[in-house]
Amino acid sequence: MTKPRILVVDDEPNISGLVRVVLEKTERFEVRVENRSALALAAALEFRPDMILLDVDMPGKDGGEVSREIKAEPVLLGVPILFFTSLVSREEAGERETILGGKLFLAKPVNPEVLINTVDRVLAGRVYAP
Repeated sequence: MTKPRILVVDDEPNISGLVRVVLEKTERFEVRVENRSALALAAALEFRPDMILLDVDMPGKDGGEVSREIKAEPVLLGVPILFFTSLVSREEAGERETILGGKLFLAKPVNPEVLINTVDRVLAGRVYAP
């Protein structure tokens, strides 16, 4: 059985590395990391993820711009995007995902249990991540 593929795009290698470790530790996901927002689209086209975890605030292209580029590609249409950012605090988001402006967000620092549960729910279609 093929593991769901998750692309993590974050300009902070410590954060993306931690997210990778948390997800891979479950042994249920194949994870790829891209730390340069300018290369996120190319990484997504090559990796063909089942889901994308996307930082909002990055140098160069921000998460919104990267998201628009990804959604413009027919082969990536329908791939859910879960934004994660320090622009939304844990106090604002609580201990689960939150929807702001029609987008699904997780607050940084990401609680590992919340991350895994949210990824599972998004992949199962129980949480809409446009």
